[in-house]
Amino acid sequence: MGIVVQKYGGSSVADAAGIKRVARRIVATKQAGNDVVVVVSAMGDTTDELIDLANEVSPNPPGRELDMLLTAGERISMAVLAMAIGELGQKARSFTGSQAGVITDAEHGRAKIIDVTPGRVQEAIANGDVAIVAGFQGVSQTTKDITTLGRGGSDTTAVALAVALKADVCEIYSDVDGIFTADPRIVPAARQIPRISYEETLEMAANGAKILHLRCVEYARRYDMPIHVRSSFSDKEGTWVVRAEDVLKDETMEQAIISGVAHDRSEAKVTVVGVPDKVGEAAAIFGTLAAAQINLDMIVQNVSATDTNLTDISFTLPRADGRTATAALTKAQGDIGFERLQYNDSIGKVSIIGAGMRSAPGISAKFFAALADAGVNIEMISTSEIRISVVVAEEQVDAAVRAAHEAFNLDADEVQAVVYGGTGR
Repeated sequence: MGIVVQKYGGSSVADAAGIKRVARRIVATKQAGNDVVVVVSAMGDTTDELIDLANEVSPNPPGRELDMLLTAGERISMAVLAMAIGELGQKARSFTGSQAGVITDAEHGRAKIIDVTPGRVQEAIANGDVAIVAGFQGVSQTTKDITTLGRGGSDTTAVALAVALKADVCEIYSDVDGIFTADPRIVPAARQIPRISYEETLEMAANGAKILHLRCVEYARRYDMPIHVRSSFSDKEGTWVVRAEDVLKDETMEQAIISGVAHDRSEAKVTVVGVPDKVGEAAAIFGTLAAAQINLDMIVQNVSATDTNLTDISFTLPRADGRTATAALTKAQGDIGFERLQYNDSIGKVSIIGAGMRSAPGISAKFFAALADAGVNIEMISTSEIRISVVVAEEQVDAAVRAAHEAFNLDADEVQAVVYGGTGR
């Protein structure tokens, strides 16, 4: 008998009917001879509604109290799901993140898991119960306060619990049938990927694909925990996220050069214009941003003009951090000595990802030619060993995604993708 950890997203438990459907799947997994641990998100849009409520009361709610409020969503889900499982004749016990032993640092709103000590969960398993754990939350090791893990935190909770329990697999259920070669809302002919490596999934998550959270995939790769991405609305096989060598072991599959196309509309671009081309200027700019807790993505520095000895430095960052970043740089303008800032929040990022591009020449040329043929102008370019990303105007993102998808022959012969709940989570 093995342990299976299952995580259900908000769209899967959005209402009573969804909760009953999920309960039947959990009980069927238990009856198949598995010990089952379930991690559950808040119902539907509960978290967003709680955030809106907090902002109506306070424009800047204290982090501790906001975390206390937001964790209520998952506590509702876990309790109601336990009741639904009980109605099917199977005992279930629900646990908050702290009761399940999810220990974090003290950073409210974006806490990181330090340790998982799942004693009470193991006790429930030994008693033959289904253990249901509230995702997205834990307890600070130092302050003992309730914390939240940030967006996608339930995915991370599930993988961390699976690792701590030495589970056979971590199943992530949402309202799509797996990981696809592109967002099916943009590319209806997107093809489902049967198996994909941790590295490719990390790149897809980091570049805008919403099906799995970045930190969850990092955790799974570190501890070699297989992730099975499936839909709670169907019985289709879904997508396995595993080691690269395990992808190649599947003799029925030829390794694709490009695995998928990801896009991200949540970034903005800042250009620092007229930076003196001398030692220490870049360090001063990015040191200022680091002190403001800004995470950067792409960075490009232009060649300095010979007549002025000035250069421009452009970078992308989360759009939500745009004001903070420009305010911090404006405050330091006198010390750094640049001329002015340009800010553009009407951009998008489009990326092609694939381990096969390591040994395939001409990928960048093919990508850029496809964008040119679609009339898409490239503003910035960034690459890794298995990724090429470009920044384009926001209104050209859809055209860029479709062009890249078609150029690399990723379209399925027939429409495969269905978003059952409408959110992709």
